[in-house]
Amino acid sequence: MHDYIKERTIRIGEHIIETKKTVRVIAKEFGVSKSTVHKDLTERLPEVNPELAKEVKKILDHHKEIRHLRGGEATRRKYKTQLIEEQPVQPQL
Repeated sequence: MHDYIKERTIRIGEHIIETKKTVRVIAKEFGVSKSTVHKDLTERLPEVNPELAKEVKKILDHHKEIRHLRGGEATRRKYKTQLIEEQPVQPQL
């Protein structure tokens, strides 16, 4: 594994522990794909830093547990926004 990949993997691991952000958000911040972040955290990090990997796994497991709630909230906001936009404007008299 190249040194820059090891460094990125450790930086991403430390960042997720500090911020508790999702893989999607971290991918945008680091300018890499979600797949790369996920691979870094689940496959590469245990080889590079097993202790850090255990902490990261706890956070990823938590995100996995609540993902159905996040998805439901996003859908609710989407339809609420659409409903507001579709309402006709009442003429004022």
